[in-house]
Amino acid sequence: MYKNKIKKLYIQERKKKNKKWHRVLPFGELIVDRWEKAKYLGFGEKTSIYDSSIVMGNVRVGKDTWIGPFTLLDGTGGGLTIGNHCSISSGVQIYTHDTVDKCVSGGKAETVYEPVVIGNNCYIGPMSIISKGVEIGDCCIIGANSFVNESYKDHVIIAGTPAKEIGRVEIRGGRIRRIYFRENENGEQES
Repeated sequence: MYKNKIKKLYIQERKKKNKKWHRVLPFGELIVDRWEKAKYLGFGEKTSIYDSSIVMGNVRVGKDTWIGPFTLLDGTGGGLTIGNHCSISSGVQIYTHDTVDKCVSGGKAETVYEPVVIGNNCYIGPMSIISKGVEIGDCCIIGANSFVNESYKDHVIIAGTPAKEIGRVEIRGGRIRRIYFRENENGEQES
């Protein structure tokens, strides 16, 4: 009986969402209010987080930040802070701990915990992973599929596995320029 009611609700909501937004989403995304979930978690005003996102530990998020589907926000290792006006794309994983040393030592070493800070106005591309202890400055761009295991200052473009600085973001009078580095004949980066 309940199964049929749930199925009917799913079909009804799927049809409405597809008609309005041209999207077909998992059931949870159809019935959960992303802004209410963010509010429940104590995140900033106008922030949204998909139902499929996992949030663990001490996670603080500023205002007007979008947290996409299938993300993992781990604040168990001293806290995770994400600033205002950020986009955390689909599949991003941010960790504040790791068990690498513990595993390779056969359990003799401890789990390592370090907080992570993401500044304001940052874009984190799909499927990127940010490791424990990393601090990302304001107005940064992290390319898709990047593994970030070092900290970076403001206004940089970061990409790769492991990630490296590949450019910078310039903001002047409301105009935004992405300047990518290129290698000269000596293998050195220049803009």
